[in-house]
Amino acid sequence: MIFLVVINDVRGPINMITCLVCLILLFFESAFGICVGCKMYNLFNKEKAQLCPGNVCEIKDRESIQIVTLAQALIAMGYVALLLFLSPVLDTARSQVSSKDPASQASPASSAEEERCRVPEFAKKMGHEEKWKLHNGC
Repeated sequence: MIFLVVINDVRGPINMITCLVCLILLFFESAFGICVGCKMYNLFNKEKAQLCPGNVCEIKDRESIQIVTLAQALIAMGYVALLLFLSPVLDTARSQVSSKDPASQASPASSAEEERCRVPEFAKKMGHEEKWKLHNGC
């Protein structure tokens, strides 16, 4: 795929889908330890996959540190509930602070500020007046 896509610049849906499938298979194996290729092989063949690299396809029991207890699940659910409960409260507090902030309120512009925000003629001719103002914070 590197030879086709990168070196020869042959791009198409089949090449891109092949690359995407390979990346997904690699991601699942490296991130979760799940060899999807072996699972697919076992699905379509009578013989089970053998000699998997790194023995990633062996079925293992969970270690004691990998088992989630009821207390851990309750703490996680409580944390999510607290975040959901506090999000509207924090949003209203933030909007109240920003409305009281004197810097956020409009103030009369000085002549130097007006001069700085004056759009040059070339930007007007190009039709980029709004972009000029946005870029310069006007």
